Amino acid sequence: MKQIKSAKKLSKFIFYILGRKPHGFGLVLDDNGFVKIKELLRVMSEEDGWKHVRRKHIDEIQLMISNPPIEINDKLIRAKCRDDLPEYKIAKHLPKLLYTCTRRKAYPFVTDKGIFPSGYKQVVLSSDRELTERIGKRIDPEPVVLTVQVIKAVDEGVVFYNAGESLFLSDHIKPGCFTGPPLPKEKSKPTKTEKPEEKPPPIIPGSFFADLNRDKYHQKKSDAKKKKNVVPWKKDRKKIKKLKKFDSDY
Repeated sequence: MKQIKSAKKLSKFIFYILGRKPHGFGLVLDDNGFVKIKELLRVMSEEDGWKHVRRKHIDEIQLMISNPPIEINDKLIRAKCRDDLPEYKIAKHLPKLLYTCTRRKAYPFVTDKGIFPSGYKQVVLSSDRELTERIGKRIDPEPVVLTVQVIKAVDEGVVFYNAGESLFLSDHIKPGCFTGPPLPKEKSKPTKTEKPEEKPPPIIPGSFFADLNRDKYHQKKSDAKKKKNVVPWKKDRKKIKKLKKFDSDY
């Protein structure tokens, strides 16, 4: 019974998000009212009391409830009743400023080329900066918040669409129509410093520096000469003397 009750409670909350107020949670539905389940789970993880929800809990709704208010299509989910959802139309009444987020790594590219869609078919913007930061943290732990000058963007031909009370969409925001924090400075790579050549010490009159390698060379040469100077018959003569001495002793 507890599992059935928790499944019903979860289904009602999901229906509220997808069927009543997706824009309040920063969600954008496709033309058929679907949203990715992973996007919904990210929203659930931000809500107190629902952070434990996983895909298996959503699948249990269809198994335990005879007529659930939601339906699943592979990796997508939507509310069955979508009569209260706002239509995505060209926005006529726009605020002066809109906010959107980008990944920190993509920020240099965005500054140069403009803002393009990421995760959705269109760029998601909001007049609520707090909601914008919440949406941005779903793609990057430390997103870069960009401020769009709406009047300037419209003059440049940018079209905005309503996606709810404070949510807006656009295909592309051109460079120069938005501002953001300064670009991070690139860390300069340390250059390899060449070691100066070791110069031999200056020769002072009356001084002497031992060349160890030279001494070793002369030592080996003198040893080789000694070996060559030994005459073979002298070796034999010495051996004979030693043998005679040995015989006389015994």
